Amino acid sequence: TTNQYSSLMIMMAMAMKLGMAPFHFWVPEVAQGTPLTSGLLLLTWQKLAPISIMYQISPSLNVSLLLTLSILSIMAGSWGGLNQTQLRKILAYSSITHMGWMMAVLPYNPNMTILNLTIYIILTTTAFLLLNLNSSTTTLLLSRTWNKLTWLTPLIPSTLLSLGGLPPLTGFLPKWAIIEEFTKNNSLIIPTIMATITLLNLYFYLRLIYSTSITLLPMSNNVKMKWQFEHTKPTPFLPTLIALTTLLLPISPFMLMIL
Repeated sequence: TTNQYSSLMIMMAMAMKLGMAPFHFWVPEVAQGTPLTSGLLLLTWQKLAPISIMYQISPSLNVSLLLTLSILSIMAGSWGGLNQTQLRKILAYSSITHMGWMMAVLPYNPNMTILNLTIYIILTTTAFLLLNLNSSTTTLLLSRTWNKLTWLTPLIPSTLLSLGGLPPLTGFLPKWAIIEEFTKNNSLIIPTIMATITLLNLYFYLRLIYSTSITLLPMSNNVKMKWQFEHTKPTPFLPTLIALTTLLLPISPFMLMIL
């Protein structure tokens, strides 16, 4: 009994640290109040310690409570991002959704959580680096990408679609693997609910893509030429991250075989 009570307290504390629902309200506000670089650390590096603790105590976790928190997190992250115009808040709500997916599979296959975390960090890092290049913090600033940095126009949509889990991009791999893990354990209702709610994430990413690459703001001839002289920040790791963001799915059988 004491062991169960202790693991329950640790689990609730780590859920608050990870920003899972119903303890998620601090994540979008803190992310919104920080620069893009600090927001990246908040949504990626800060997740490592609590997830490692959850990984170590996974055999003694309360599965029913953890699944409840996971589904609530997916619902909160999906619904919360719908009406947002601030990109840091959208990525924060996306983080809440991803935490729900990671924690849902933790009692069944902890290694799958580590795979999901790794891919999530790659995708989120790529998204933040692309936004930082353009200094985009709102959907309005994002819509000016074509005017300032034309070469970013196809990269941002592909990264966002991968973050939303659209096949055949890398972001589809962890969702596919988690759904498969649930079906192996004869659980069909829970992954169906999770996948259905997550479609809302894909919707608000598609809305961002619409404002980025499909709509084109009115601009003068001077603005049209501005991108040729725009000084960009050095990003030596960005090509590698973009390749990992979009092209990992073909090697997924090998990755899943290791797990």
